[in-house]
Amino acid sequence: MTDTKPWYRHRSPWLLMLGPAVVVVAGLWTAWLAIDTDDGLVVEDYYREGKTINRVLKREQAAVAMGLTATVKLEAAAHLLRVRLHAEANGVLPEALEVVFSHPTRAGQDQTVRVQREPSGDYVGNLAPPAVARWHVLVQDVAGEWRLAGRWAAQADSPALELVAQLP
Repeated sequence: MTDTKPWYRHRSPWLLMLGPAVVVVAGLWTAWLAIDTDDGLVVEDYYREGKTINRVLKREQAAVAMGLTATVKLEAAAHLLRVRLHAEANGVLPEALEVVFSHPTRAGQDQTVRVQREPSGDYVGNLAPPAVARWHVLVQDVAGEWRLAGRWAAQADSPALELVAQLP
């Protein structure tokens, strides 16, 4: 007795087509992810960025010479960023600083905050709380003469970040 059902009534052709159909859907989903998200891993002008390493080292050496230390604290509820800067050498501390929060892989989430010195000696500025992730934090003077660098893991109850001038 021969089977007279049409092909689409059998189970085996559908099982054979299931594998390629899953691959097509996965490929479309991967293409959507590639188009929708920016990886931000490669700097457009990497050669020029590489040449600036000596200037960065000089800025870090200047921070070591001044004996700089900084405490960076985020008051998330009030959207305030508070920086306490201390110099061992008797140097004049600037009236404003820049604090850069840089995400290791997503440049679109980077934030730069300019903090102003208050009469108490702390530097205060407004900052939208960064996403829960690991961040590279730079505290630098506006003139670009020195900088302090560190890493910070942002969480709901993150402790203050202590930055101490040291050579890499």
